[in-house]
Amino acid sequence: MSTALEHRSEPPALNTGASFVAPSPASVNAAAASFASLLTSLDYLSPSDLEQVRQAYKFADEAHLGQLRNNGEPYITHPIAVALRCAEWKLDAQAVMAALLHDALEDCGVTKAELIERFGSPVAELVDGLTKLDKLHFNTREENQAESFRKMLLAMARDVRVILIKLADRKHNMRTLSDVPREKWARISSETLDIYAPIAHRLGLNQTYRELQDLAFRHLLPWRYTTLSKAVAKAGNHRRDLLQKVQSGVESAFEASGLSVRISGREKTLYSIYRKMRDKHLSFAQVTDIYGFRVMVPTIADCYTALGTLHLLYKPVPGKFKDHIAIPKSNGYQSLHTTLVGPAGVNVEFQIRTEAMHLVGETGVAAHWLYKVNDPAIPSAERMSTQWLQSLLDIQQETGDAAEFWDHVKMDLFPDAVYVFTPKSQIMSLPRGATVVDFAYAIHSNVGDRTIAARINGEQVPLRTELTNGDVVEVVTAPVSTPNPAWLDFVRTARARSKIRHHLKTLAQTESLGLGEKLLTQALRAEGIEKFPDENEANQGLWSKLLHFTGNKNRADLLTDIGLGKRIARIVAKRMTTLLSELGEKPDALLLTRERFTEHESHVQQSGLTLDGSENASVQFAPCCRPIPGDDIVGYLGRGEGLVVHTDDCQVAKRLQNKDSERFISVEWADDPVRPFEAGILVTVTNGKGVLARVAAALASAEADISHIDMGKAAAQEATDLHFVIGVRDRVHLAAALRKLKRTPSVLRAKRTKNAQ
Repeated sequence: MSTALEHRSEPPALNTGASFVAPSPASVNAAAASFASLLTSLDYLSPSDLEQVRQAYKFADEAHLGQLRNNGEPYITHPIAVALRCAEWKLDAQAVMAALLHDALEDCGVTKAELIERFGSPVAELVDGLTKLDKLHFNTREENQAESFRKMLLAMARDVRVILIKLADRKHNMRTLSDVPREKWARISSETLDIYAPIAHRLGLNQTYRELQDLAFRHLLPWRYTTLSKAVAKAGNHRRDLLQKVQSGVESAFEASGLSVRISGREKTLYSIYRKMRDKHLSFAQVTDIYGFRVMVPTIADCYTALGTLHLLYKPVPGKFKDHIAIPKSNGYQSLHTTLVGPAGVNVEFQIRTEAMHLVGETGVAAHWLYKVNDPAIPSAERMSTQWLQSLLDIQQETGDAAEFWDHVKMDLFPDAVYVFTPKSQIMSLPRGATVVDFAYAIHSNVGDRTIAARINGEQVPLRTELTNGDVVEVVTAPVSTPNPAWLDFVRTARARSKIRHHLKTLAQTESLGLGEKLLTQALRAEGIEKFPDENEANQGLWSKLLHFTGNKNRADLLTDIGLGKRIARIVAKRMTTLLSELGEKPDALLLTRERFTEHESHVQQSGLTLDGSENASVQFAPCCRPIPGDDIVGYLGRGEGLVVHTDDCQVAKRLQNKDSERFISVEWADDPVRPFEAGILVTVTNGKGVLARVAAALASAEADISHIDMGKAAAQEATDLHFVIGVRDRVHLAAALRKLKRTPSVLRAKRTKNAQ
């Protein structure tokens, strides 16, 4: 159907020969009968809306004329089936029309402009959101999938009806998947399990979610499906008397209590049984919650009364009670769950809910149309889904790459939720494994960006601390704080990950642009050009030719590439000098002589830079040698890495110099660096009580911060090596810290280390 991610389970089979083969009277009657049944289901629409739906049907019927499904039926029966499912959800006329027209753009040569003219912009936008990206060309099938899926999700974020129509379409295609060649079953079923079923669950469409899972399971693993189906049927026959006994006992207990209830059986789906057996390595006999009951009561208060009645009748299993009424799931689901020990020691699960909760539980976001409820105690499924849908748009704005966007969204599609509280007692739902930083970004991106510390239940905790149910989380922020790249190693939510990456990318590009401009200016001076040419009207031709030479889109892009090391400043400067010469601007002989004389006198290369530690993302200090102020240093413009600074005796730098000497530039330390720099030291100590504490105290008294300690994996010997990474101002500060260590009791040796390879 509508995206490249889905290779439609039943593509239309066009009759060949003439332009089309006229449909048989029987097939015309079948299609007409299908549409008649659809009209019967649309009795909730006004006469004018029904007329619009009729016009959409006529248009779609003509567009698909001559197209057949794999089972030989007219293709129009598929859009009618999709529209019928939308009618069951009581979707509005626009959604039903879009369902009828959803393949017209893709298969029939109909244009979006034509749909706008005939049916209006809202319907055309819905259809467009459901249409594959046939005209775009991607390098890989995966990239095609990701881009198509991004389009569908963004259309869904703007209008949730898109995904409702999409899920109705996928459900009908899965119901008729047996008509498709068998070699397509695995791929289509895998897509359904990995993508569409989780989306249905995320939006609270539980009935659709369960059916999609079972249909995919049936076609993906048919032998296991059949075997499990027979086992469940056999177990049901054996336990029928037991279940009838439980139901009659429960009905009698509720009748005695005077509570009006409606009890129905609930059977676990085959796929959920299979997944439980697979994930927990259980045999079928060990899965005890295959059967259960649903208890419907009139009010929320009756839910808790019914719970008490059940617990008086049968003993509850400890740890198996969940209150999803007080704390609804993130998709709006509400119910009380309890597992009781029934007759013969068999565990039986009960779900207790009101009729309104049942409707929301089965249809989720679609309940917005099905059930107009004003009761504030019942959360709107649409409102519960809005935050996630809106986050799709936020992530899209910060993610340029479709595959990266898809990776972000997958993290949030099927979360195991934990529920935590803000200091003001607001409940927040986050995926299991979420950390304090995820919580901060869930509140607001500005809170996440400026987070410096956190308290859980009043106690100070590290930012990487995972949250658990019931935690009260308080975030401490500072106006000058910025996201730390290390946060990407532990954040769990897509929102947090995309916000952090976006900030780091923006920061790196801004700083790389400044570094690139500085490098190009100095390279031009070495060529005798005093002034960096402005990008004004007079120099438009110059910059146009230069950008054509480098292959960049604009001046900022070129300077960023130079700062990142993707372009060599000296090569660009030489090309610009040639272009300036063509315009009649000659190099300044005096400047050229002075630059070359200075270079000869100082024995340094062109494009020298002064570093004070404020360069952030545009400059990296190599971990192989950890240079600090006072060391002789060299700069290497790595390809796409920006400027990497090494000590001049670093073996890694020497190997790079032999291969890539033109990428090295002169760098030097500023007189007053603005921050500490990391240095590695090796401390050999006599093993004993309190040794580590004494070493740490010595470093603290020397004002050297410890950022990392490694004691190795070997068992402690009489003499043990401790590897530290400490922050120091310069070589003088490092020497003072080493002297302090050497005077510490139990310290045998202390020296600086460089991990040169």
